[in-house]
Amino acid sequence: METKLIRIAELAKSDPKMKFTSLVHLLNKKALVKCHLELPNKKAAGINGTTKEQYGESLEENIEDLVSRLKSKSYRPVPVRRMYIPKLNSNKKRPLGIPEHEDKIVQKGITKILNTIYENDFLDCSFGFRPNRNCHDALKILNHYIEKRAVNYVVDVDIKGFFDNVDHTWMMEFLKLRIADPNLLRIIGRFLKGGYMEEGKKYKTDNGTPQGGVISPILANVYLHYVLDLWFEKRVRKQCKGQAYIVRYADDCVPRKLARCA
Repeated sequence: METKLIRIAELAKSDPKMKFTSLVHLLNKKALVKCHLELPNKKAAGINGTTKEQYGESLEENIEDLVSRLKSKSYRPVPVRRMYIPKLNSNKKRPLGIPEHEDKIVQKGITKILNTIYENDFLDCSFGFRPNRNCHDALKILNHYIEKRAVNYVVDVDIKGFFDNVDHTWMMEFLKLRIADPNLLRIIGRFLKGGYMEEGKKYKTDNGTPQGGVISPILANVYLHYVLDLWFEKRVRKQCKGQAYIVRYADDCVPRKLARCA
């Protein structure tokens, strides 16, 4: 898989408009075993309670069955388990969706594919959940702009409830700008529409990509790349009489303006 991903990255970089038509075959036995091994140990389990360690007891058999269902297009993720964690510096709680371990494996594989393609598209202003980038890098560039540029004002933006309100239709349309493999798109769509379980009851997910899923960060970055980063770069900056910049970490961003917009 790694060699093929390198080739995909080269193609994505050479042609920003290229659509990839054959990707799901990369989710083969060898690749999925590697994804299983790369997932962290002793993490919260999904609705069936299967841990990484338990799944690994019959790893070869489980992965072969998973690959078979992926090939026959019968693979369907189970609903995620809804749980809540305290928000930082707040009395409120943040909802998380914990996938079943097998679904984490598939999400991990798809995340690798999407990262390979979209790392060539994402703008330099984006820092969250990207390879070789972190919050410290975002703060470093932010400090550079504040200290080295004639900044008039800084705006701190947090998109309220972003992960719970991602529009599925637009999400899929954005993905189709780069991905033309209907089988891979089908699986991603099933993750988005998989629903969640809370107190023994299943709920539909008509919007959102639940925090807690392995695939959620890359989907969030793809969505915000089109609706925020490109919008700021192509619309906002052109309307400003001076200069304007943005630093984004996931759904938190800090637009910095050096002159008033027209």
